Amino acid sequence: MSSSYNGGIKFSLFGESHGKGIGVVLDNLPSGISIDLNKVGEFMARRAPKKDGTSTTRNEKDIPEILSGLYEGKTTGTPLSAVIFNSDQQSGDYGNIAHIARPAHADYTGYLRYNGANDPRGGGHFSGRITAPLCFAGAVCGQILEARGITTGAHIRSIKGVSDEAFDPVNISAEQLELVKSRSFPTLSETAETQMREVINNARMAQDSVGGIVECAAVGFPAGIGSPMLDGLENIISQLVFAIPAVKGIEFGNGFECAELFGSENNDEFSLKDGKIVTKTNNHGGILGGISSGMPIIFRVAFKATPSISQPQKSVDFKAMTEEELIIKGRHDPCVVPRAVPCVESALNIALLSALLEYPSLEG
Repeated sequence: MSSSYNGGIKFSLFGESHGKGIGVVLDNLPSGISIDLNKVGEFMARRAPKKDGTSTTRNEKDIPEILSGLYEGKTTGTPLSAVIFNSDQQSGDYGNIAHIARPAHADYTGYLRYNGANDPRGGGHFSGRITAPLCFAGAVCGQILEARGITTGAHIRSIKGVSDEAFDPVNISAEQLELVKSRSFPTLSETAETQMREVINNARMAQDSVGGIVECAAVGFPAGIGSPMLDGLENIISQLVFAIPAVKGIEFGNGFECAELFGSENNDEFSLKDGKIVTKTNNHGGILGGISSGMPIIFRVAFKATPSISQPQKSVDFKAMTEEELIIKGRHDPCVVPRAVPCVESALNIALLSALLEYPSLEG
């Protein structure tokens, strides 16, 4: 199934944006692990819409109801299943565009893929709403990683020309990751936050939208985890990151910049520090040959501008085969990037725990 992942951790996402509910089933979680549901709620609240003009006004509580897999606060080892019931749908907003392709959306391709049987309301299963159960899964996996001394975190690296400070790829700390996660608008610089908010608000007032880049990192992850070729850490992380709607690109370490460097500039020289093998720089982003090096894992994810904008756009009615002018109604994010930060962390959490469980002899 396209909405299932079968690695060391197995999980499946289900539901539609305007259906009764959305949810996730997680399998292969270690048994007997304490899960703090209050912390899960705090994690998921970071993805929820804000009342500050930077996101949709759709008001969903996003409180997961645990159906199985948790007993007396601990994982049982059997599938952990959670459902989040939808409560604030306005399906009528989509009545006039059920078969008119919204530019940059999956309406037309989804119609082709599922022979017209897909739910078009709010994007159905293609909607960013499905990142809520993804964040539940990521929050659970994150707590298991933390118990093993692994910390992940992310921040907004840029939004349409406004850049935040970058993580130090060598010296990033767990404390810094925790600090940025505690911020309501996840940037390292308060100046960047102010400027980014202005850019987002200007786009909203112009009935337009903007995109941006999220930078994500993990520290404390052991060396030697992963495989070459098709099952590398980059492969696993990328597959899960691309489960987030609006993602259009990912780069690890120096990423595309390495194409402009000499080998002498891009190579990370090895050295010893406190009895451990490290690299003096971290252009490789903590992964070599698909295998963790022990350095911080660091990557960046590009998000396109929210495709739902209120300006008139040219399109096609793919049932009537007529050209139409489209005006999208509804409640939409002028920028998905602030809410996408915990989604990227979730993808990383699931990927790292999944990889760890496939190589248990290498942990620590």
